[in-house]
Amino acid sequence: MPHHRRLPLPISMLALMLFASGCSPEIAVRADASETTTTSAPTTTSTTTTSTTTTTTTTTTTIPTFPLTGSVVTRDGLPLPGATVTIAGEEATTGADGTFALPAVAAGRMEVAKPAWMPATVEFDGASPVEVTLEPRVVRALRAIPEAAGDPEAFTELIAKAEASAVNTIVFDTKDETGKVRYVTSVAFANEIDAVDPTYDPVATLAAVHERGMYAVARLVTFEDQVWVKAAPDAKLAGLWVDATNPGNWEYPLAVAVEACELGFDEIQFDYVRFPAGRTAEAAQARRPLTADERVAAIAAFLTEARARVHAAGCAISADVFAIVVSSPTDEGIGQRPEELSAVVDAISPMVYPSHYSPGWLGFPDPNDYPGPVTADAIDDALRRIHPTTILRPWLQAFYYSPAQIQAGIAEAEARGVGWMLWNAAGNYNPDALPAAGDDGG
Repeated sequence: MPHHRRLPLPISMLALMLFASGCSPEIAVRADASETTTTSAPTTTSTTTTSTTTTTTTTTTTIPTFPLTGSVVTRDGLPLPGATVTIAGEEATTGADGTFALPAVAAGRMEVAKPAWMPATVEFDGASPVEVTLEPRVVRALRAIPEAAGDPEAFTELIAKAEASAVNTIVFDTKDETGKVRYVTSVAFANEIDAVDPTYDPVATLAAVHERGMYAVARLVTFEDQVWVKAAPDAKLAGLWVDATNPGNWEYPLAVAVEACELGFDEIQFDYVRFPAGRTAEAAQARRPLTADERVAAIAAFLTEARARVHAAGCAISADVFAIVVSSPTDEGIGQRPEELSAVVDAISPMVYPSHYSPGWLGFPDPNDYPGPVTADAIDDALRRIHPTTILRPWLQAFYYSPAQIQAGIAEAEARGVGWMLWNAAGNYNPDALPAAGDDGG
């Protein structure tokens, strides 16, 4: 069969064929007798797509908010300043008249708290004003001396006594009468003057107290400090006493107080927050003559500063005073008058020890033999003179006394709803002297 050579088509004919077949004519052709080279441009494919579009409607629900106004009061209807109101992440503090306001909050649970008072929870439904009543924290306390706080057996025994009774609070010493800080402290000045004498671990002991739902108070001896005056004579007023009129001398006890709060104590109690008494008072007056008003103003100023710092750290503040000052028209030379001092603390604690009263008090030859009447008289005098929203919480004598005599003092405190703290320097508490759990002691 003869071989037929296929000749290339003319360019015009090739273009016509490609156009007819639907191909792109954008082709460069080079023809000669031996080969054909083709270079193609990209081919564009047109695709028709049928799409279904679904429209999603997003509904945004806005939680309604309401203006919240109200007041926080005592059971007697007295306004409570300084209470914190928290709801839905918003916070307000009651003013001097006990009122508060939040411009826009969602309905929900409202929490109200004030140092030394029992917290309350109220459901806010959007309606204002809201009135919240707080109850004072009624403390019934034993003091854990530093040695007992650091002895597992002694501390366990003390806690067992508390749990088997109406006791709901333990008082611990921080900086005590010796001038020693009784746990490892980070307060620089305490370490500089060699005042650190650790006897207990506050974190461990506080955990044991709080696990049992008890309240913990840090007692802090303030202006009597033999270690301090020896190491820094310029701070000295007279004897073993630091000059309370110098604000520079406030920094050390305030630093210990704030640290104690940060360690987990619920309340800081300032003891020896006064000027010296007796012969030391004469030396102090000779060195720095002060009127009663000046002495009282100095102590009140210190406690005002202490309240600001301790509250900011999250704790309540209280102060111990001589019991005689609640019944005396003077400051007894020590800068303590209940009117002024109670106005700047959350709780005030007169030390009601009948053994310390002079013969003839209330007509009794020996007031020490009449713990009930002497305690009742001191509490009644104090209640008439302290700030109306300050909590009264007396120290009661628990030394030299039989269980029945201790119970007599407790009964008078309970009858007046003020609570109590038992003082025994050695930390010895007879279980028979303590009201049973659930017993108000009356």
